Amino acid sequence: MNDLTIKDVRTTLLQLPWQDDPWLFGHALGATRDLVVVEVVTASGITGMGYLHLLSLPLQRTIGACIAEAMAPRIIGRQATDVEAIWRDLWRTTLTGGRGGVAMMAQSAIDIALWDAVGKSAGLPLHRLWGHYRSEIPIYGSGCFRGALGDGMIAKAKYYVEQGYRAIKMQVAHVGDVRTDIDNVRRMRDAVGPDVEIMIDVNMGWSADTAILAGRAFEAFDVYWLEEPVLADDFAGYARCAEALDLRVVGGETHFGRADLKPFFENPRLPILQPDPMRGGLTELRKIATVAETWGMTMAPHLFPELNVHILASIPNGIWAEQMGLLDDLWVRHPKISNGMITAPETPGHGLAFKPEVMKDFVLK
Repeated sequence: MNDLTIKDVRTTLLQLPWQDDPWLFGHALGATRDLVVVEVVTASGITGMGYLHLLSLPLQRTIGACIAEAMAPRIIGRQATDVEAIWRDLWRTTLTGGRGGVAMMAQSAIDIALWDAVGKSAGLPLHRLWGHYRSEIPIYGSGCFRGALGDGMIAKAKYYVEQGYRAIKMQVAHVGDVRTDIDNVRRMRDAVGPDVEIMIDVNMGWSADTAILAGRAFEAFDVYWLEEPVLADDFAGYARCAEALDLRVVGGETHFGRADLKPFFENPRLPILQPDPMRGGLTELRKIATVAETWGMTMAPHLFPELNVHILASIPNGIWAEQMGLLDDLWVRHPKISNGMITAPETPGHGLAFKPEVMKDFVLK
């Protein structure tokens, strides 16, 4: 039996350039890749790793300080297997200044690291530790960015289709007007043909009225879903959209944990939820998946397929992973993606490790 007493918690802030990829560089994701990496070191020498990719959110140092001040001192000396107790303790400790935001993101990185340590100690990948359901999950090609405009989004979608993806996601709103968005969706359907699913991401860019107007036009192009049509807190707007449209209305990536998603469970109009592991950790995602299944809802977690593949491989209601390729060049190993499917790895823990040069050469000064 490994001694999983937590001896140290190391936090590293990384700032990296984007890889030389025309599909990623310069489109909506910030000038650099900003990461918070947490390593939980145990007495037996097993180290679990968790990470946050903040996209364009400028809070690296703030999250690092939250971990150092409010969280690391509370978990040193505890057992890494106390995942549930530690999650609850960190949440309660930061309750009056947290319940979401920076505090929830900080404890999410710790939660991911703890599960990695537990999986490594058990010699099991997380999807088998939690109870394996399947090895392969459909994955869609994401990141057809609105900043690339219609031609750029179509070019990237074709790039995905050529690799065997059977679904892509494009963006609308924020750039141009609704007529342009409708035309872009029409052109996308013409470009990829009838057999490729088209997801549409609004990124909270519309009011419910605008989303309904556009959504009715999108229905003519056999759209798979309309994602985050309104602001995260506009639950009434979500309900209005779901009632008015025949296509699927989905969301959840900007919500923090089960409590933030509760209105969707109390009024189950969204058929698919998209929670983010950076906003509750793997512990909370597993609970969300269970509650969602109770209400007949399925799961398509936001981004981070290298982590989410373990959730999706261990639940019966996981239907999509999302691939954008944001960090693919940084890993020693990455889960296999082929013919529109991602395969859950059999490496103990989550199976992820940053290349040594990443952890050495790109530390934020």
